[in-house]
Amino acid sequence: MVKVNLKKLFFFVSPILIFILRAFYDKKYLKGRWFDNHYLGYVWAFKSIFHNNILRLGKPMPWPTIYSCTVYNSEKIKFDINDLNNFQSKGVYFQNYFGNITIGNGVYIAPNVGIITSNHDLQNLDNHNQADDVIIGDKCWIGMNVVILPGVCLPTGTIVAAGAVVTKSFADENCIIGGSPAKIIKSTSRS
Repeated sequence: MVKVNLKKLFFFVSPILIFILRAFYDKKYLKGRWFDNHYLGYVWAFKSIFHNNILRLGKPMPWPTIYSCTVYNSEKIKFDINDLNNFQSKGVYFQNYFGNITIGNGVYIAPNVGIITSNHDLQNLDNHNQADDVIIGDKCWIGMNVVILPGVCLPTGTIVAAGAVVTKSFADENCIIGGSPAKIIKSTSRS
């Protein structure tokens, strides 16, 4: 009886899988920790093709996303390929028609987070105000059901408590913010 090492077999066929996936995704997103020495990136990619490209449950993107993740403008969002996991959380909403969203390295975004670069004009709700970029620093954790509003900059190591509404930028690194509107709850010392 022949024993097959599935892990070795999988990584032997991974170049073939990458070749297939390049028909759907930009090749720069098919590497990094989720594809190198890990199979989860391939699972996300094929599920995304099935849900977004075949069933049309979500919008096809240049990188794998869960069908319930909304990114309005893929050209106006910047993130590290090692953080592809942030587009696998259900209900994550990146409203960036005209503004840019920058997500630092090592950021974790929980389900149902909304990051918004432009609000409606209060005088005419059919229009949007001018967009303001949103910047999330490295090694931040954005908790479940958080809303981050236009123009917000979060420094390195910020933890945003679940359900917070972040209306302004913060300067202190390594802090926990929460509430509506969000304020500093505690400073932390993380490495």
